Amino acid sequence: MDLQVAIDRVTLERAVDLARQLDDQVDIIELGTSLIKDYGVLQIHQALPTLQHAKLLLDIKTIDEGEYEFDKGFAAGDILTVMGAASRGTLEKVYALTQQRQKQMFIDMMEINDVKTGQIVDFPQAIYGIHHAKDAQTGFDAAATVAAFHHQYPGVQHISVAGGIDLAMAQKLAQQGIAESVIVGSAIVKTADPVATAQKFMEVMHS
Repeated sequence: MDLQVAIDRVTLERAVDLARQLDDQVDIIELGTSLIKDYGVLQIHQALPTLQHAKLLLDIKTIDEGEYEFDKGFAAGDILTVMGAASRGTLEKVYALTQQRQKQMFIDMMEINDVKTGQIVDFPQAIYGIHHAKDAQTGFDAAATVAAFHHQYPGVQHISVAGGIDLAMAQKLAQQGIAESVIVGSAIVKTADPVATAQKFMEVMHS
């Protein structure tokens, strides 16, 4: 299982510094939506050196104008996000562009119902992101949610999960063996030593 570290709500200078530190420690480095809104894809691309090990995910949360946003986003990132709530046409267009560029598309499944989900689980190379909303007040059991999603949609091959993931939950998800990647934000980047903390997550996920 891959470790994706989400960097968000910091200065661009801090984000670049964290990305450099974590590049050879984790599998995917995510630059979050707020960071992209604050600075823009172009400025981030100019400031961030090419990563040597980790893939770069830009959480652009496309909902429309898909081809345009993905065309611009892929100039900087390896993985881009599109909302599952987007129209079927938008999803088809960005998937086609993603395949053409030999990159990856991440479908954010936040706040969509079973009917809509059933209509969009036929993009075989897409990553389906089970994502607990930041503003949601209810509890979130990542492992149980992943298991339920897998049971309902067994054909989905690439599942990612985010939402309050700590060391114990990361280990549980790794042992469960369903999710392809786990997304950790504050539990790594807000610690005194993000590199050491990321190493701990990698250890429990691969033990």
